[in-house]
Amino acid sequence: MPILIAFLCGLLMSAGIAVSQMIDPQKVLGFLNLAGDWDPSLALVMVGALIVYTLGYQLLKKRTKPVYEARFATPSSRLINKPLVVGAVIFGLGWGLVGYCPGPAIAALPSGSSGTLVFVAMMILGWFISRRLFIR
Repeated sequence: MPILIAFLCGLLMSAGIAVSQMIDPQKVLGFLNLAGDWDPSLALVMVGALIVYTLGYQLLKKRTKPVYEARFATPSSRLINKPLVVGAVIFGLGWGLVGYCPGPAIAALPSGSSGTLVFVAMMILGWFISRRLFIR
């Protein structure tokens, strides 16, 4: 059952990303280009996501454990260290350069766009390299 719920949650998130057009790199780059022809429409998506998250978090705080798991999977560390900051900078640079981050890129895979396929392949290669070099 947990796998089915995870699949349905991923499907719902993918649908939201597709409906909001976050799978279109040009739309995202238009949102990130504050100095140029700025497209603020994705701000509404972020505000909507924040509202849903806030309501869901309030419900979550009332529970002692998830419905189908033994415990909540929350980060065990609150440490802000060099690898975290460097990773965040690389993520932001990649997002700003091509208009994709992992979720929308994976949601856009069914489009079959060669740019999307190359991005996801390079993203997987980056994960592999970073795990080999930095995670022990």
